Amino acid sequence: MSDGRDGSATPPSFSEAFSAAAQKSGFGKVQPGETPTAGALLAAIGGIRGIVESILPGFVFVLVYAITAEVAPSVLIPGAVAVVFVVVRLVGRSPVVPALVGLAGIVVSAALAIFSGRAEENFVLGFVLNGAYVVALLVSLAVRWPVIGIIVGFLRGEGSAWRTDKAKYRVAVVATVLWTAMFAARLAVQMPLYFAEQPQLLGTAKLVMGLPLYAATLWVTWLLVRAVYARGAAATSTGADAAE
Repeated sequence: MSDGRDGSATPPSFSEAFSAAAQKSGFGKVQPGETPTAGALLAAIGGIRGIVESILPGFVFVLVYAITAEVAPSVLIPGAVAVVFVVVRLVGRSPVVPALVGLAGIVVSAALAIFSGRAEENFVLGFVLNGAYVVALLVSLAVRWPVIGIIVGFLRGEGSAWRTDKAKYRVAVVATVLWTAMFAARLAVQMPLYFAEQPQLLGTAKLVMGLPLYAATLWVTWLLVRAVYARGAAATSTGADAAE
């Protein structure tokens, strides 16, 4: 990013900002051209620390509610755990944003549960987020700009060129449908438990359909994208050899 003539920094373009955000995401840590490994997948979902920070608060909620059947301790103790995660990151001078985002979500969810007196309200924010993801992904499919294609295009540095390649576009559509199905499946399984007032089962379902399902979907997406890009690279190499 170059400086302006007046000495001030030139603001990044939308494409530069989007590319930077994509590189920091789970997709950015799982480049399509890499060979799939468990280590790469682990890095993509935040490493051991990311797994613990993602799973432990939900597990604590299920455990405490099973023991006490009380709303306040069931949502406040996971909140305290999230605060510890933030403090540990601050002390270790590691990126604190992931822990802060998790803490913010837990605080909002806990507030909904405490003010309503219903443990099920602890999961409403998750329903809203999953619903928003489903809508956004469906819109991207409807306008023929599947989100996964956009992300991979920026990660590969090819912008929107992938849309002119039928194989890449088809994979982008399939992968985007896959992510849409994942978020929709969460709603389909968890919302009936919410209306049935089963917070313990709801918490368990959220744990199972949280990080494990996300990791599995990311893995399959990675394999799909890697296959189509590897095929394209092989075709290009073959064409170059024939021309020599």
